[in-house]
Order: sequence, then structure tokens, then C-alpha cells
Amino acid sequence: MSGRVVPGGQASEHPAYGELRPVTEAASVVLAENPSPMTLDGTNTWILRAPGQRGCVVVDPGPEDPAHLDRLAAQGPVELVLLTHRHLDHTEAARTFAERVSAPVRALDPTLVLGAEGLGAGERLAVAGLDLRVLLTPGHTDDSLSLVVDDDGSVLTGDTVLGRGTTVLGDYDGALTDYLDSLRSLAELSPGTTLLPGHGPDLPDAGETARYYLRHREQRLDQVRAALDQLGPDPAPRRVVEIVYADVDESLWPAADQSVAAQLAHLERTES
Repeated sequence: MSGRVVPGGQASEHPAYGELRPVTEAASVVLAENPSPMTLDGTNTWILRAPGQRGCVVVDPGPEDPAHLDRLAAQGPVELVLLTHRHLDHTEAARTFAERVSAPVRALDPTLVLGAEGLGAGERLAVAGLDLRVLLTPGHTDDSLSLVVDDDGSVLTGDTVLGRGTTVLGDYDGALTDYLDSLRSLAELSPGTTLLPGHGPDLPDAGETARYYLRHREQRLDQVRAALDQLGPDPAPRRVVEIVYADVDESLWPAADQSVAAQLAHLERTES
């Protein structure tokens, strides 16, 4: 659990449905009530604004839940809607919400953009009194990005790095290779950069968490190599899952199939 005391704000714990939970000087979260094995407690919708600013940025409006969207709309004038990646638990309500509050939508995927241009690597956004920096972090999807909030030393990671557990890799070629590069980029952030994830509680040090993820992925790759020694050079992903993910609930094995496929492709690309 994570509870942060913000000057002028109120300490509260994650998960906290139905309320605005302050986390840093610039970021607060409204947790959507869409919990599942894949979304953990639900989707974190982040509200960003500099202290004293009326306007805000809404990141990942989440599902088409009227009560959730009412809470977001009540946070004040919305200057911009940003999306960390294309998955519906983050984007389903983006167009509806943006039209309701008369704000543009920006994302890396051009099909999600509304009334504005798409985002680019390293782009800086001056909005709601903040300086936001776009960091491309593909792997979970090929359009995944993170948003560095230089003003208060935090980073929004979408599903690239979660507040609890590890993320599922995308089903595109090169997903794990991209993902390891993304984790290395996050690991280079300044010590004490607050991690604001798309699911799960906020964490105190994004770089430390990214380094943990890198160690975890290397351990998984070692387990996959050992499974290949046992199964031969070209097994079906599910046969590897049955060995490497034997301790994981079988309801999550379809997602593990996807991750193993990415691991096998990465090993073939880098070690063949």
C-alpha cells in the first residue's frame, strides 16, 4: 500500500475508489473501478497541474464509466488529455471524455489523436503550468510512452512499469528487445523519481523499480534458456510456460504465452 502526505493535501491509501488522491505536488490519481487480474485494482487516471493552476491534464481517462468520468470532469478545466498506450482500459473513454470537456487528445498512436497532433520522442509539453517530457517506452505495446514531470520529479509509466507485479509484453516482433531498452531508459532517471503507474500503487523510486524489472526479466530469460535445454530449440510457447510459469495461476497463462513468445523471439534475435 502507498500513502503519501502532500503539503496542503490529505494522506490516503491505494486503492481509494471514488476520490481524488494527491500523490505529489503536481499529480493526483482517480482510480477507476475496473479491477481484474490484468488491471489489478483498476486503471489509475492521473490528474496533473502545477500548484495554484486551475487547468489540468488528464492522463488515461480509462473505461466508459459515467461515475468515473464525472469525477474527472469535476477536477476543473481540462486543457489536454494524454494517453500512455492504446489498450482499452486506458483509452475507451478518451473520445467521449475529451468531447465532454472540449479538450484535445494526444497519443503516440495516430488513431487515438483528436483535435491535435500526435506525440513524438523527447517532445516537451508546456501545459497546466507544468513541463512534461515524452519518453518512448515500447514493449508492453509498440506505442507505449512514459511522461516525465520535471517540475516535481515524477514519471507516469502507463503499463510499462506497474506499482505491483510485472507487465505483459506486447505481441509484436521485438517486444522484449524494445522493453529491455525502455527499462534501461527508466533506470537512468534521477534517484527518488516518483513512479506513477497505470495500475497499482505509486512507488518512491522509478529507477530502482526499473532495475528490479531488468533483473526479473534476466532471471526469466535464464529460466527460458534452461527450458529450451530441456525441450529442444523450437518448442511451442505453452510448453515453455508450463515449466517457467508453473507457479503462476493458470488463468494467467494466456498472457504468459505472449510473454514467452517475446522471450523466444528476443533470444533468437540476440543469441542465434
